[in-house]
Amino acid sequence: MITKADIEQAHDRIKPYIYHTPVMTSESMDDLTGATIFFKCENLQKIGAFKARGAMNAVLSLEPAVRALGVATHSSGNHAQALARAAKITGIRSYIVMPRTAPEIKKRGVVSFGGEIFECEPTLESRETTLQQVVAKTGASVVHPFNNDAVITGQGTAAKELFEDIPSLDIIVPPVGGGGLLSGTALATKYFSPHTIVIAGEPEGADDAYRSLQSGKIESSQSNSIADGLLTALGDKTFPIISEHVKEVITVSDQEIAESMRLLWENLKVIVEPSGAVPFAAILKSKEKFKGKKVGVIISGGNVDLARAFALFGIR
Repeated sequence: MITKADIEQAHDRIKPYIYHTPVMTSESMDDLTGATIFFKCENLQKIGAFKARGAMNAVLSLEPAVRALGVATHSSGNHAQALARAAKITGIRSYIVMPRTAPEIKKRGVVSFGGEIFECEPTLESRETTLQQVVAKTGASVVHPFNNDAVITGQGTAAKELFEDIPSLDIIVPPVGGGGLLSGTALATKYFSPHTIVIAGEPEGADDAYRSLQSGKIESSQSNSIADGLLTALGDKTFPIISEHVKEVITVSDQEIAESMRLLWENLKVIVEPSGAVPFAAILKSKEKFKGKKVGVIISGGNVDLARAFALFGIR
């Protein structure tokens, strides 16, 4: 069980290596939704995403002798960059399995931190098989993108900061893919703002979290959305936390995600990737749930592949 003290200690551990990201507001966004919204800008975090928190905590939590052998993971991009950065900071090797379809901006980020990339097919089976081969060859420790206690604990520090900066939120809304951020947010909410409701946003084309809450068991992901950072199913560590502490999951279409990106770009003047735009898209879709409420939104990342973004908006 991840405790309040675990999250507090993780926050102290990683503070020298992360940003305390800003919280932004917009009167036009409030008018558009009928809510008072506070955007926690993890798109301005180190490596451009909240993943810097969990990866840094996980690497620093390893025993020195184990850490010395290096770390490995599979990731579509943001966790890959975060783990490569954490490895570079601590002076160890990182081995990153990435789908061949991962955005080039995220691949370049991994390389810039000295990570060694092993490409695989864009399926969970291919990711896991390739990772097993890498670990057998290198002896590195696996730091799973989300199904890892130290990662979950580190991700929870984003919500902890938000509650410290903006007390008395009625609702907090992160996105959900594998559930590391959502489960960390749910636990941080339980410990630091227990009156706050947790609602997640999820792509319709990767709605396994929504279906898992309905069925009471982990469902597979279809992995069909522009929100490439959310195309994974829940894990056996994240699902129980989410089942107990998350009120509901709101699903949104790719068109709704793209519109949310546009509004965030235009009104907050910050770059937000599709995955990071999902929570605000959920609020826009279900305004009645949020009307008159004080709402925290975690913008999870800002690593936009410009070629894909231009295509999305019809720009040549």
